[in-house]
Amino acid sequence: MSADIGHFMLILAMAVSFLLAVLPLTGSLINHPAMMRMAKPLAYLTAACLTISFLALVSGFLNNNFTIAYVAQNSNTQLPVGYRIAATWGGHEGSLLLWVTILGVWLSAVAFLSEQLPRDMRARVLSVMGIIAFGFILFIEITSNPFERLLPGFPVEGKDLNPLLQDFGLVIHPPMLYMGYVGLSVVFAFTVAALIGGNMDTSWAKWSRPWTTAAWCFLTIGIALGSWWAYYELGWGGWWFWDPVENASFMPWLAGTALIHSLAATEKRGVFRLWTVLLSITAFSLSLLGTFLVRSGVLTSVHAFASDPSRGLFILVLLTVISGSALLLTALRAPMFRATASYKFFSREGFLLLNNLLVCGACVVVFIGTLFPLLTDVLDMGKFSVGPPYFNTLFVPLVLVLLLALGIGPWLHWREQKTNGLVRRSVVWAITSIILGAATNWLVAGSLDAMVWLTFALCYWVLCGEVYTLWLQVRNKQNKAQALGKSPAWLVGMVVAHVGLLVSVAGVAATSFYSIEKDAKLALNTPIEVAGKTFELQRLTDITGPNYVATRALIQVTDGEKQFLITPEKRLYIAQQMPMTEVAIRPSLNRELYVAMGEVLDDGSWAMRIHIRPLIRWIWLGAIFMALGGMISICDRRYRKVKSRASARSSIAGTAAA
Repeated sequence: MSADIGHFMLILAMAVSFLLAVLPLTGSLINHPAMMRMAKPLAYLTAACLTISFLALVSGFLNNNFTIAYVAQNSNTQLPVGYRIAATWGGHEGSLLLWVTILGVWLSAVAFLSEQLPRDMRARVLSVMGIIAFGFILFIEITSNPFERLLPGFPVEGKDLNPLLQDFGLVIHPPMLYMGYVGLSVVFAFTVAALIGGNMDTSWAKWSRPWTTAAWCFLTIGIALGSWWAYYELGWGGWWFWDPVENASFMPWLAGTALIHSLAATEKRGVFRLWTVLLSITAFSLSLLGTFLVRSGVLTSVHAFASDPSRGLFILVLLTVISGSALLLTALRAPMFRATASYKFFSREGFLLLNNLLVCGACVVVFIGTLFPLLTDVLDMGKFSVGPPYFNTLFVPLVLVLLLALGIGPWLHWREQKTNGLVRRSVVWAITSIILGAATNWLVAGSLDAMVWLTFALCYWVLCGEVYTLWLQVRNKQNKAQALGKSPAWLVGMVVAHVGLLVSVAGVAATSFYSIEKDAKLALNTPIEVAGKTFELQRLTDITGPNYVATRALIQVTDGEKQFLITPEKRLYIAQQMPMTEVAIRPSLNRELYVAMGEVLDDGSWAMRIHIRPLIRWIWLGAIFMALGGMISICDRRYRKVKSRASARSSIAGTAAA
């Protein structure tokens, strides 16, 4: 029954989203108030239908309804309840249903929080999102129906969820990542709606900015969760060694980062409007590309298109229609993008533009490195592998230059910066940063490495700029602490986010250069020493889990005067007879210990993989600060001001007439 209800509601959602895509947009074009008023109820109804459909699929997993082919392929009667729920999005079909359901959530949020928008603008925004929803639901119905039945011959037990996915990471990582992916559709919708209406004034950027920041925050946390999951499940070391699956989410994050800064300049100074439009289209297009690269099987085998031509063709058509239409509309509106304000290169606008160029350049590097091997394989040009040397050679220098420019930006004024006192201040801060960078490098590693020293110095260089930004807020105030507490939320959020970036960069640098990895052999009651620590295997225990059996090792670690126990496991999942390793981690902000069990050897000892990772937690701590900074900036009071519909409409009408 749940399958029938879910499928019916999915079809109903497709019909309602089609009406949402057509009626309000048509009403805005012909100035028909009744048709425009239909946008909000249709958006709510689309979201409700999608939510019910998704819950019906969840019900199928909870009730072990193996008459549903997708449930039979991704669940088992012995699978714990939490993983049964997460298994809903553990495969291609379910993850796409989650995608459109989250789109329904964003639809509802925009409909509910859009009272400050003119009615025609709101109608166009919701219609554009309706077009996206309709395209995705149609894709699911034609190629990826999660409610397809296995009747009359259905399995009794189910095949089981991939053991790699039987982890808490599956519960939180995909939904958070998709909240970021799909959230970028909102700023895309605002951009296309503004292009259709012929109004590209600063109010459009002001409306778009909090939605963009919210999506970026979700995407930041989603990527960090994926990095953390890969670390303890696969041992990648906290950041991804340029794995193409991780790159698929990193590209829209980079484009979104550039978009946030471009929106700031557009809102404050009316510049970079074309940049902002192109970045909003690019960010959402890359999120679509990332979603389908991961879920279509292209990254594991480019021949997935050949095995399912309809799915591959639909992917290409959907990407082409959505991105191509937006770019065509941008070209048609090109005369609207003339700058309304001038600026010199040595100004805040100039350095925002430089930062955007560097971030976009980094995004292009990742894009080429990720897709080039796939393209050459499709064209029968042979097998090519693009690995860390390519990315490190091109990406890392761009990041270092970006840090250099990021540290200068806060000193500068809008339009033009006079050099009075700037050179003297920059020399003092540069010397201070170099000294602090060397000291930090020595504290972390007990030695100096040129690249790590440079990275730490540049982090301090940017930090000096952020401190100076806060100082400008309070230098002329008597009660400086009170003045600092009353700083605008956008400013505080910017500083916190930039500090988060510095923390992550420092963590990546230390982890990349100073990690220790060693394969060791541990026998019972036979201590060994690795990196100044003593490891002794004291006991092996057989345990039984809900759907697996395992051998658990009890290892005592002696580190100077400290002693502690760690318990890695070697598991065998019963349904698929698949072995898995459950690592043991001794968390630390300074130097983290990571131990994974290998196989039992002929002499009865066990192979162990031992990692020591300095500052690895800083990578995820920095991501938390970045997301927190974004959330703080969204709370800025100017985003809570409700502009009357009449004044907003007259403002836009005046801009369009001009």
